[in-house]
Amino acid sequence: MIQGSTYSIVYENKPKIEPEELKRIVEKIFHDFDMSLSVYNDSSIISRINRNENVTVDTFFTESFNRSQEISKMSDGAFDITVGPLVRAWGFGPDGHKNFDKSKLDSLLKLVGFEKVTIKNNHLIKSDPGICLDMNAIAQGYSSDVLCRYFEGLGLKNFLIEVGGEIMARGDKGGDYWKIGIDKPIDNNMTPGRNLQAIIKIKNRGMSTSGNYRKFYIENGIKYSHEIDPKTGYPARNTLLSATIIADDCATADGYATACMVMGTDKSIEFLNRHKELDAYLVYSDEEGNFKTWMTRNLRKNIDENISN
Repeated sequence: MIQGSTYSIVYENKPKIEPEELKRIVEKIFHDFDMSLSVYNDSSIISRINRNENVTVDTFFTESFNRSQEISKMSDGAFDITVGPLVRAWGFGPDGHKNFDKSKLDSLLKLVGFEKVTIKNNHLIKSDPGICLDMNAIAQGYSSDVLCRYFEGLGLKNFLIEVGGEIMARGDKGGDYWKIGIDKPIDNNMTPGRNLQAIIKIKNRGMSTSGNYRKFYIENGIKYSHEIDPKTGYPARNTLLSATIIADDCATADGYATACMVMGTDKSIEFLNRHKELDAYLVYSDEEGNFKTWMTRNLRKNIDENISN
């Protein structure tokens, strides 16, 4: 267990490294990571920033912040780490308490916008003290990248790191690609790997899947997912059920997977057709409620949709 989820690591033990010692170091890295980026840790850098304390940011914070800003610009604001006030208002924050009030939406939206925050002299500068950051949509992907760099520094060449479903793969597994299952995006499909939609083969890339089938609640017959649209202030509601993105690093894949869930099916396809550096697999519903899929051209040779669960 880690970061409110689970992690798993598979590696070829060349050079020989004692697994228990490696686990101890990995979990120390996770601890340091949480002390920087976890909104569930009151003592973390991001929590202190959200309380407007005078705190110096570290490398974890700066790297994830800079990558988040890049993804925000490229996605035209579909991904935005300043959605913290909205995430909390809708009950998806640390306290899990919904207190959304439509009459206060305009005031909340004034606190949202990636252009309203910047880092200067190792301090975060806000245009409004009410701005709160939430990096949950990129943090686990970025933590996979951090561990990947550490493993490479140890001389390990063939490994797979998975943190909360966000994956970074290096080298191969017994001479073959790493094979990753994509869960079928049906409500309450809570056990990873039990009900698969497809299997994707990857090598030397990061992969992330975002969907609306695990983190949501239903109120008065309306389903509210945890992906908040920074422009409307409401949970994203569209036909896109899940978005799997493959990129050179996992933080990028993680951020764009969230951005796609906000953009919806059509805008995501338009976006992905312009960004050939990304591979993607989208699952969406048509007008009759049937499952449909779309994938980038380069992915077709590395995917198997004929799954028997």
